[in-house]
Amino acid sequence: MSKKIYENAAHALEGLTFDGMSVMAGGFGLCGIPENLIAALRDSGAQNITAIFNNAGVDGFGLGLLLETRQIKKMVSSYVGENKEFERQYLAGELELEFNPQGTMAERIRAGGAGIPGFYTKTGVGTVIADGKPTREFDGETYIMETGLTCDVALVKAWRGDAQGNLQFKDTARNFNPMMATAGEITIVEVDELVEVGSFNPNFIHTPGVFVQRIIQAKCEKRIEKVTTRGPRPIEGDA
Repeated sequence: MSKKIYENAAHALEGLTFDGMSVMAGGFGLCGIPENLIAALRDSGAQNITAIFNNAGVDGFGLGLLLETRQIKKMVSSYVGENKEFERQYLAGELELEFNPQGTMAERIRAGGAGIPGFYTKTGVGTVIADGKPTREFDGETYIMETGLTCDVALVKAWRGDAQGNLQFKDTARNFNPMMATAGEITIVEVDELVEVGSFNPNFIHTPGVFVQRIIQAKCEKRIEKVTTRGPRPIEGDA
């Protein structure tokens, strides 16, 4: 068995969690969330976490689990409008927030994974987003400097992976996950399907295994998916 494959989420996180750690977790709304790894991070008891996550999760699920147990000290996020516990903690001054425009946050993570310490963007110029940040003019236009983001541990959700850590993402789950996989000092992935090495066409590998240190196969709740059926079509002439 590959040294990268772990039995479950708890084992995959073993020896990596500590108070004050920074964590990236993939996902967009309810799609592409590494829910088993997040639950294991909660169970690890790590405190004062800096969580780099597109949104604040929802109450009782995903990152919301870590908010409920008060394990998060700071959020680096884009959309934070669906979690009442986040709202309560933030308005009460119990939780720090570093707010980012969504595209800027994606680029900060991509830049961090590529070893780029900073870049300039027009997004946020003239707003509170620009407060305290260096500015520079290019061709008569003002830009603000944003910094690249990295983390101690990146938690990633993929559709399929092999024992070497090569990954494929499916549909909308291919959002923040691929870039986060490159930006973690250690990257841990949970996949729906664990396949044999050589199963992937190299042209269709989204994240090469060089970025992945640990991988598990896990069953996910997938709250974003709802089965809907349509009844039989009425026969012409029926009342």
